Amino acid sequence: MQELVNRFNQIFGEKEVEMIRSPLRICPLGAHVDHQGGIVTGMALDANVEMVFAPSNDGYIQVRSMDFADEEYFHMDRVPEMLPGFWGNYLRGTVLSLQQNRKLQYGLEAVISGKLPIGGLSSSAAVTTAYLMALAEVNDLDITKEELVGYSHWVETEFIGLKNGILDQSANILSKNNQLLVMDCKSSEHYLVNKSNDMPNFEVIVVYSGVSKALIGTDYNNRVDECKVAGWIVEDLAGNERTSLQDVSLRNISESNYHKFGDQVPGKFRKRMDHFFTEQQRVQQGIEAWEQGNIEQFGKLMFESGESSIYQYESGCPELITIYELLKETEGVYGARFSGAGYRGCCIGLVNPAYKEQIKEHIDKIYPIQHPAYKYKYKVHFCKLNDGAHIVDRIKLNQ
Repeated sequence: MQELVNRFNQIFGEKEVEMIRSPLRICPLGAHVDHQGGIVTGMALDANVEMVFAPSNDGYIQVRSMDFADEEYFHMDRVPEMLPGFWGNYLRGTVLSLQQNRKLQYGLEAVISGKLPIGGLSSSAAVTTAYLMALAEVNDLDITKEELVGYSHWVETEFIGLKNGILDQSANILSKNNQLLVMDCKSSEHYLVNKSNDMPNFEVIVVYSGVSKALIGTDYNNRVDECKVAGWIVEDLAGNERTSLQDVSLRNISESNYHKFGDQVPGKFRKRMDHFFTEQQRVQQGIEAWEQGNIEQFGKLMFESGESSIYQYESGCPELITIYELLKETEGVYGARFSGAGYRGCCIGLVNPAYKEQIKEHIDKIYPIQHPAYKYKYKVHFCKLNDGAHIVDRIKLNQ
């Protein structure tokens, strides 16, 4: 925190600032179903995107990143267009999302930083939330958490152009420490499930593969379309009035029609549909296991989710699959799967803290040999759960 404040003072001069902690997130169960209106689970980590900020009276937005060399600087009445691959796109989109329904009087001066390799942990949602909360704070806007989810989702889908659901934003904003967030991505309703007192102690392992690639350049959007085509085919086989492809959602396909007509859906489209319906079963079973404190069963379902992501949804890359297999064979790992879209970034898992050293040693022994191009880039981290995004104490930090 002090490093960020010092950097802010160097750039903008000594001012009263506030700080936001916006956590990275994991989805232990509910992989690749949010964009189809499915039910998902989420948890926030104690690894955060952090930002210190102060209002700008002249309406300019000026943000420096501790992780990138350049800065983002524009007037909020003249928001630049999206620039592919530029980190400032999320800030630009944030201003536009708020301006649709809110009046912004004050701009923003800020310094932002993330703490972990962030591919697959939804850093984009974390930074977008930080920008939204900061702009709302300096403009004295009363915005609910649910509205924050909506604004953040608009940035990624309408401004960035990614066809994702609301899982990332929901887990980042709505999570509570030691509780499992359950989000219905069709209705946007959510609830939190307390961790059973009988649940053994665990931590979250995050293994960064070293592979970094923007989702917009992967097969992510293709998979979304393939899910829609699968639903479209079932609608046709069932004799239903055909929905436009854009509006098709596997959540709107009944389980009875899935079982009745699924065998007639060809090739990869059947695989995508099979993943959706089996993953929904795993989510329901996982909620029960969490309530009962059965971490072994919860972890087993995570491994099954990982298998389905590889062989039914067909996400992953060789590096991520190696990490997944290493975690699967290592004592002390309850469960694991890819994080995020699963085309680059991280594998995550739940582990027994007593085995942390052995788990890391096993990865360090094998991964760099199998993937030497990433021997200096991959990282192994251990995290705990935490609350969703918040302004730290809502107290001004006098510097």
